[in-house]
Amino acid sequence: MIKIKIHETADVESGAGVGIGTKIWHFCHVLRGASIGNNCILGQNVYVGGEAVIGNGCKIQNNVSIYDAVTLEDDVFIGPSAVFTNVKEPRAAIRQRDNFKPTLVKKGATIGANATIVCGVTIGEGAMIGAGAVVTKDVPARETWVGVPARRIDG
Repeated sequence: MIKIKIHETADVESGAGVGIGTKIWHFCHVLRGASIGNNCILGQNVYVGGEAVIGNGCKIQNNVSIYDAVTLEDDVFIGPSAVFTNVKEPRAAIRQRDNFKPTLVKKGATIGANATIVCGVTIGEGAMIGAGAVVTKDVPARETWVGVPARRIDG
């Protein structure tokens, strides 16, 4: 049986759920309450919020933050430095916890490097989001979206 691997520089808080076979690399921070499935890989400097859910077999590359209200289903790939948000109109002086909008990335979807996923959207099963895209609305299953704002491309 493959055990959990947590690099010595990672901070996985007590009460975080981490599945068997998962590897958590350098400088990651996983908050209490987070749920990470089996056989996942979290690259260097990944942050996982306490109300985030990551399914089995997900691969999250370096410098990605999975904030509260973000759910990744099984076998999702998140490219380096991709960005998720959880509030539509952030303000430093206003507490926004009650305004988090859920984001769902369905099974087998891929999000390219440096893409931005604005909160409140669903990315469909097997969908592909190109590098640098800005997703502002739902993406249907098995479609490829690119650009700013992201839009569907053929083939």
